Amino acid sequence: MAGDPYAALGLTKSATDAEIKKAYRKIAKTDHPDLNPDPKAVERFKAAAAAYDLLKDPEQRRRFDAGEIDGQGQERPQRRSYREHAEAAGNPYARDYGFSGDPDLSGVFDDLFGRGARARGAGGFGGAGAGGGFDQQAFHMRGQDLRFQLQIDLLTAARGGKTRITLPDGSDLEVTIPKGAEDGQTIRLRGKGGAGMGQGGAGDAYLTLTVLPDPTFRREGDDIFITLPISIDEAVLGGKVPAPTIDGPVNLTIPPGASTGRRLRLRGRGVNGGDQHVELKVVMPPQVDDDLRAFMENWRKTHAYDPRKEA
Repeated sequence: MAGDPYAALGLTKSATDAEIKKAYRKIAKTDHPDLNPDPKAVERFKAAAAAYDLLKDPEQRRRFDAGEIDGQGQERPQRRSYREHAEAAGNPYARDYGFSGDPDLSGVFDDLFGRGARARGAGGFGGAGAGGGFDQQAFHMRGQDLRFQLQIDLLTAARGGKTRITLPDGSDLEVTIPKGAEDGQTIRLRGKGGAGMGQGGAGDAYLTLTVLPDPTFRREGDDIFITLPISIDEAVLGGKVPAPTIDGPVNLTIPPGASTGRRLRLRGRGVNGGDQHVELKVVMPPQVDDDLRAFMENWRKTHAYDPRKEA
């Protein structure tokens, strides 16, 4: 999302926190990759997720509104140097860079170069002893925050785990995925961003998670949903059949006379204590043999019924 995060959510800068959250949820309900595989919808969802991640943080939102960071959370470059500011027409300190005499500019000077540099006056910033340049040892600035997208599978998100990422400097870093992590969630890695200057600390790295669809499991909040195929005899007679869960297979009791579409619940088998919902699907054998055909013909003579009349 290189543009305006408000536009990605269909909002303006006057939007309240509640309106930002509501807009993100609305987009997630229509454009989430699990619900809408259209590539354009996926891109809209990713843009909305990144926008929500930035704007839900009050400090990040303030800095964006103030023009300090861009829509990706990256620091914006200064458009004008402090030397240019000092030399501007009408500035009474244009000749000796006397920032200490202006109460407004002295605060900026303190923050960027340290109080020691202000105490040195022109020599600290560009005096004769400095050869026209400022004392870099007195310049302190925090490193840039970095933002990344990290794709993980549904089981890792549900159960938690570890993965490795490669940082821009080429180093590897092991990242812990918290149990129950959600799509669009951001993980903060303190001190893993850009290097600082002087005594300024390193910035942070922010990982926005994208949870990939799973062929077996579907997640809604803390609940898990699956479709479980069963045979004709299991549907008629009932019995115990293995059913997959995010923590491994369990034996599920099928009641006699089960039909396609019937839902069974496994309590506590979802995410963080949620439930797993199992929808049954009766599947015919690959081929109907003579025994099954003969049995059904005889059964239909005395037990025939029309399920469409009950629909």
